[in-house]
Amino acid sequence: MKPDYIFETSWEICNKIGGIYTVLSTKAKSITEQYRDSYVLIGPDVWKETTENPDFLEDHNLFNDWKNHALQQGLKVRIGRWNIEGKPIVVLVDFSYLLARKDEIFAKFWETYKLDSLHGAWDYIEPALFGYTAGQVIRSFSEFYLKETDHIIAHFHEWMTGTGVLYLKDRAPYISTAFTTHATVLGRSIAGSGLPLYAKLEEYNPYYAARDFRVLSKHSLEATAAREADVFTTVSGITAKECKYFLGREPEVITTNGFEEDFVPKGAGFNKKRASARKKALETAKAITGKDYADDTLLVITSGRYEFRNKGIDLFIRALGAINKSKDLQRDILAYITIPADHRGPTNVFRGKEKRSNYLTHKLNHFEHDAILNELKNQGIGNDMNDKVHVIFVPAYLNGNDGVINLNYYDFLIGHDLSVFPSYYEPWGYTPLESVAFKVPTLTTDKAGFGDWVNRNFKLKTPSVAVIGRDESDDNSAVHQIRDFINSFVNSKDHEAARKETVEVVQKALWKSFINHYYKSWELALQNSASRKTVLPKIEKIETRVVEAQIQPDRPEWKKIIVESPLTTSKHPLKEIAFNLWWSWNPEAVELFESINPDRWREVGYNPVRLLESLSLDEIEKLLSNKKFNDRVDKVYVKFQNYLKAADKKPDKQLAYFSMEYGLQASIQVYSGGLGILAGDYLKQASDSNKNLIAVGLLYRQGYFKQFINYKGEQIAEYKLQKFTQLPLAPVRDEHGEWVKVKIALPGRPVTAKAWKIDIGRIPLYLLDTDITENTPEDRTITYQLYGGNNEHRLKQEMILGLGGVRLINALGHCPDVFHLNEGHSAFSSLERLKNLMDREGLNFETAAEVVKASTLFTTHTPVPAGHDTFEEHLMRAYLPHFSEHFKISWDEFVGLGRFNPHNPNEKFSMSVLALKLAQEVNGVSKIHGKVSRDMFQPLYPGYYSDELHIGYVTNGVHYFTWTDKIWQELYKKTFGDDFIYHQPDTSYWEKIYDVADEIIWKNRLALKINLIKEIKRKQKNDLKLR
Repeated sequence: MKPDYIFETSWEICNKIGGIYTVLSTKAKSITEQYRDSYVLIGPDVWKETTENPDFLEDHNLFNDWKNHALQQGLKVRIGRWNIEGKPIVVLVDFSYLLARKDEIFAKFWETYKLDSLHGAWDYIEPALFGYTAGQVIRSFSEFYLKETDHIIAHFHEWMTGTGVLYLKDRAPYISTAFTTHATVLGRSIAGSGLPLYAKLEEYNPYYAARDFRVLSKHSLEATAAREADVFTTVSGITAKECKYFLGREPEVITTNGFEEDFVPKGAGFNKKRASARKKALETAKAITGKDYADDTLLVITSGRYEFRNKGIDLFIRALGAINKSKDLQRDILAYITIPADHRGPTNVFRGKEKRSNYLTHKLNHFEHDAILNELKNQGIGNDMNDKVHVIFVPAYLNGNDGVINLNYYDFLIGHDLSVFPSYYEPWGYTPLESVAFKVPTLTTDKAGFGDWVNRNFKLKTPSVAVIGRDESDDNSAVHQIRDFINSFVNSKDHEAARKETVEVVQKALWKSFINHYYKSWELALQNSASRKTVLPKIEKIETRVVEAQIQPDRPEWKKIIVESPLTTSKHPLKEIAFNLWWSWNPEAVELFESINPDRWREVGYNPVRLLESLSLDEIEKLLSNKKFNDRVDKVYVKFQNYLKAADKKPDKQLAYFSMEYGLQASIQVYSGGLGILAGDYLKQASDSNKNLIAVGLLYRQGYFKQFINYKGEQIAEYKLQKFTQLPLAPVRDEHGEWVKVKIALPGRPVTAKAWKIDIGRIPLYLLDTDITENTPEDRTITYQLYGGNNEHRLKQEMILGLGGVRLINALGHCPDVFHLNEGHSAFSSLERLKNLMDREGLNFETAAEVVKASTLFTTHTPVPAGHDTFEEHLMRAYLPHFSEHFKISWDEFVGLGRFNPHNPNEKFSMSVLALKLAQEVNGVSKIHGKVSRDMFQPLYPGYYSDELHIGYVTNGVHYFTWTDKIWQELYKKTFGDDFIYHQPDTSYWEKIYDVADEIIWKNRLALKINLIKEIKRKQKNDLKLR
C-alpha cells in the first residue's frame, strides 16, 4: 500500500534551528524524486526579518485557487518551494492569529485527549498552535483537491507538531498519521540535569519527572501524539528505549537519519575550500592570540548546541587540558569550539580597537559566568605563547556573515583535521556524520545514535570514526579516550588513511540506504488506519468555477492621467511658498493666496496647493501679467528666503520628535485634537527658534473622521480620502533618486512604508505611508485612518511609527542626539534604538538600555490610566516575539518592560510604561498634570513617594504667529517693539500692555467678534445645506 499524497510537518522547515532541519532538508530530494509535487512540506511562518527568507522561494501561482479558499476559512498561508536540492513544495503557516484563542483550543484537546496544556509557557503554546494550524491546512487542502479513496499521509515531527496528529484524528480521520520523535522531552531534561539516564531508565515515573523538570505540557503532548498516531517512529535504537518507558509505546519503525553528499565539493573544488578554511582558522586565531601558527598545526573542532554536559564539551576541554600539560608534545594544536551563545558581535580585535584577545571571536554577555570560559581557565588553557594547545571559542552561528569567520559551518568545517563530539545524550548525532561527509575524522560515543549505528555496522581499520564509551559514573575514562584519539593524530602526520575511510562510512549513511524506513512507516500507517476508513462518509468536495478571461477589443481601457498646473510644476515662487507651511503663520503669505480668488480660497479649505491647481490657464496668465500681484509675490518670497537662510546657523545637536498626529493646517488631515495641535505648534516654534529638529509621523489616507448632523439630527462620522497631490507633500528620495522606503516585519510578511516630507518652515516632517501596491490589501489600510481600527490595528500603526520611524531616520543618515516621544504611541522607537546599539556598538542589553534612557524625553498627556494604549500579551507575542531573542532576555523580561508589575501575566503591555522605563526625562503638560502623572506612575517606583519621582511638567503653549490674529500682532509689535517675538516669555514686554488705551483693545475685540459671527453664520448655513 503506497501513499498518493504526503504532508510532512516540522517546526524546522525553512526555519533552521538544529538537526531536524538537516534530516528534512537532506531527505527531501529522495522523496521528491519519487513523489514529485505530491509531497508537500508544512512549516511555521516565523521569519521576523524584513529581508526575504533565503530558505523560502514563494510562488504565487502554486495552488492559488486553494489558497484563496483557505483564506476564506481563516487560514493564512504562503506557498512556494524550499530552496534546497529537489525544491519541494512548502506551505508556510501563520498561526499567530490563534494566540487569542489558545485557551479555547487547549480546552478542547483536554476534553478529547486529556492533553495537559495548563503548564505550558510560550515555548509550548506557539508550537502547539502551529501543529493545530498545520492540521487545519492539511484537512483544507485534502478536502479541496483530494478524494476519500486517496491514500493520504500526514507525518509530524517532534512534540512541537503533535497537536496536528490529534486534530486530524478528530476532524479528518480519513487521513493517516505518522509521528516521529527525534529526542524525548524527558530524556533531554534528565541528561541535561546531570542525572543518570540510561542506567535508571526504568526507574523514572514519567509524570513526576516531567513535573519536576517543568516540562509537563511538552511531555503530555509528546506522549499523547505518540499514543494516537497511526504509526510511531524514532531515529535510533537508543531513543526507542526512552520511548518505551517514557511515552508508553515502542516505535514500530526506526527511521534512521541519512545524509546527502551533493553539497560536498568534489576534486579541486574540495581542496580549494579546505585550504581556504584552514587559512581562515589560522588567521583568526593569530588575530586573537598574536601567535604565528605553523602550517602543520592540528586543527580540531567541536560544535552543536550549548549543552555543556550533554554534548560533552566539558570532557573535550578536560582532554585538551591534559594534552597541553604534556611536555613532549611536538606539534601545535588549535581547537575551535563553535557553539552559539549569548554574544553581541565581534570583539574589539576584529573592530580594529585591540591587538589581541583571550579566547573569543565575539563578545559574550555575562562572560564571567560562562561554563566554557571557566572550564578553560580551570584546565590551565590560557592561550599563552608557549602553550602547545590553543582554544578559540566562536559563540556565533556560522552562517556566512557572523562578522569574523564569515563562512558557513560546512565551509569552515572542511578545513579541520578532526572533530570531537563526546555527547552523553545524542539521539542521532548529525555533527559527526557531517564531519565524515567532509572527510574529517571524528569522535562520537556509544550513547549517540550515530555512534551506535557505526558500532553495529562497521569494523573500521583507522580512527576515521572513533566510538568511545561513556560510562555515566566515570567521566575520566571518556577524557582519556578523547585525549588518546587526538594524540593519535598529533603523533602521525599521515591522516589520509583515516580520511579515505570516512568515504566508506558516508556511502552507507546516504538517504538511498535509509529512505525505505520512511516508506515502510507510511505503509504501516495506511494499514493501521484502514479499518476506520471503511465507515467514513465521503469527503464533501469544494466546487470551483473556472472563469476564462475574455478579450473585448471594442471596449475602451480607461487609464488615469494627472494634468498639473504650470504653477505647481515649475519653480515659481508661489509654488515654493505653497509647499512650505511657513505661509500658514505669515499673514502676508495668507493674504497673497487669498487675493488670487477669495471665494475659491475658502472653497479649497485654505489650501494653496489645491488653489494653484484649480487655476485655469487664463487665470494663470492674468496673474503672471499682473505687476502689482507679482510685486507682492516677490516681497513675500524674499521674506521667505531670508527666513530659510537662517537654517544654516542651526546648532549641531539634533533632536528627533515622534508623534502620532500633527495639527499643522486644516487641509492636512493628520490630527484629531489637542495632542496634534501641540505637536504642530511645537514644530512651528522649533522652526522660528531655528532648532535642529526632525519630526516623524504617519500619513493617513483618510485622516480623522469628521462629524456632521443629518436631517434627523443624528451625528454622523465621515471619512474622506485625502488627495496627496493636493497637499504640500514631497516624496523622500535617496541619492539614486529612489523613493525611500522602510520595512517592518509582521506575522508572515514584511510591510513596506514609503516616506513623504512636509516642510514646516525650517523643520522637515517625515510621514510614513503603507498605502502602496507592494503591501497586501490589509496592510495598505494600516495608515488609512488616525486612531482607526481595533487594538491590533493600533499596534501595527505604532510599530510603523516607532520601529519604522527610527529605520527611516537611519536610512536618511541622521544621528539625533535626543529623541522626544510625544505620548507613548511611539515608544517602540526605543526598542529599535536599543536593538541598533546592540548590533552596531556591541553593547549588551543593560548598557544599551541606559544609553537609550540617557537620550530620551517622554511627554505624557493623558491624566487617567484608561487613556494609555495597552495591548494584550498574545498580540505582543504575535507581532514582536523576536525582540526578546535579539535582546538576549527572556520573554517575561521583555513583556515586563511594558508592565507596572513585570510578574503579573494578566497585566496588559502599556506603551506609556515602556516609554517611561526607557526615558530619563519625563514631563506632564501642566503643573497639576505633572502631579497626576507622578501619582499614576508611582507603582513603577516602589519605596518612593510620588513627589520624589523624576516626572516634571512643561506647560503646554501655543505658537504665537498661528494663534494670534494679525490685528493683535500689529498692536504688540507697535507696543512691545520689534524684538518682542524673540523674547515672548519675558514678562517685562507684556507689562507694556497696560500702556495701551482701553478703547483700542475694545475696538480690536469688536472687530474680531464681527468676523467670528460672520464665520458662524456661514458655517451654519453650509451645515444646513448638507442636511
